[in-house]
Order: sequence, then structure tokens, then C-alpha cells
Amino acid sequence: MIDLYYWPTPNGHKITMFLEEAKLTYKIVPIHIGKGEQFEPGFLRISPNNRMPAIVDHEPADKAGPLSIFESGAILLYLADKIKQFIPQNLRGRNDTLQWLFWQMSGLGPMLGQNHHFVQYAPEKVPYAIDRYVKETSRLYAVLNKQLANNEFISGDYSIADMACYPWIVPHEKQLQNLDNFPHLKRWFKSIEARPATQRAYAKGKEINSESTMTEEAKKILFGQDSKIIQDNSKK
Repeated sequence: MIDLYYWPTPNGHKITMFLEEAKLTYKIVPIHIGKGEQFEPGFLRISPNNRMPAIVDHEPADKAGPLSIFESGAILLYLADKIKQFIPQNLRGRNDTLQWLFWQMSGLGPMLGQNHHFVQYAPEKVPYAIDRYVKETSRLYAVLNKQLANNEFISGDYSIADMACYPWIVPHEKQLQNLDNFPHLKRWFKSIEARPATQRAYAKGKEINSESTMTEEAKKILFGQDSKIIQDNSKK
């Protein structure tokens, strides 16, 4: 049994996509990030960066008791190694998949996250920031489009690299991107969108949170964090 501490964000969807593909037994523990549940002491013991997703595996391979892991890329890699699926078992294939996983974690996710913030959520429009991150989003889309020109999936067979990237492409319209400009990326996107496991994963997200708007209070919680929030919670 795996406990998944989750909210339906791009990073959260990565893990439900994996778990549904792998057909592993898991339980979702909702962490309502708009209400600040990510700062509860119990969750911080599992995810010290006060971010979800995180997991607790109650049956790790070393049989030394429950194992907790935070950071979506680390979780995907752990689960792939646990079941020896969705990551190549040969040296070159494994490292090719890992470099695209790290590309998503270090580039695609953070840059598109800034796009989301300045295009959708910033209290005032900052033209320079919007232009900066919309252009960088376009560049990253082009990198992925080029990789997919001669590959069905990002790295050989369907893998954790695809699961990591796909949820960040889902809100492409909100990122001011047109998939018609990236035909290979669009083909890949549609093929993953059609996978039954992807559809089950996103359906679970809607069951957890059907809200489509972010409240002003939620914005204060999500975007008003500084060192004080960590220092205050470390005293609990």
C-alpha cells in the first residue's frame, strides 16, 4: 500500500498517472494547498519543503518500515525502480530517460510555473515578465517537439519522462501556446491524453477538487510564503 499525499496540480498528476499505469494499490491523502494544509506538522515530517506530492511506501524493498519520499521526480524514479517498469533497465536507456526527467524538473516545470504565475495570478500585469516566460515556454515546447520528431515517446518506450512532462503541457492554452505550432508535441500529447490510465488519473483529480477558480485567500497562502513560514512551523 502506498499513501499518496496529493492535490491535483501538474506535479500531483504525475504520480497518479504512474500509479494508474502500474495498477499499484494506493490511497490518496488530500493536501488542500489553497487552505495551507501543506504546512501541517504531520505533512512536514514527510515533505519538509511543504510541497506535495509526497508518498509513504508501507512495503519498501528493504522491509525496514514505511519509507517517505517527497519531490515528484524522486517519487517517479523510486516507483519505477520499485517495479522495474517505465524506465529502461539498460545503462544508456536509463540515463536517457533520467536526463529528460531532470530536464522537466529543472526547466519545464519551473519555467512554466512562472508563466502560470505572471499570466494568470499576479496581482498586476508585468509585461516584461509575461513576455519572458511565454517566450521561454515556447522555447521549451520547441525542444520537446524536436525530441519527438523521430520518437513516439520522449525516451524510447512510454516512461516516467513522459509522465513528468505531460501534465505541464495540459494547460497549454493558459500558457499562451498553440500546439499546432508544435506538431510532434501535439501528436505525443494526444496519444498520452487518450491512455486509459491518464484518464483515470485526471478523473481522480476532479473527484478531489472540482473547483476551477483560485480564491484571493488561496493566493495569499500559495504566493505569500517566505522564510517565516518555515521558521514558525519548525517550532510546532
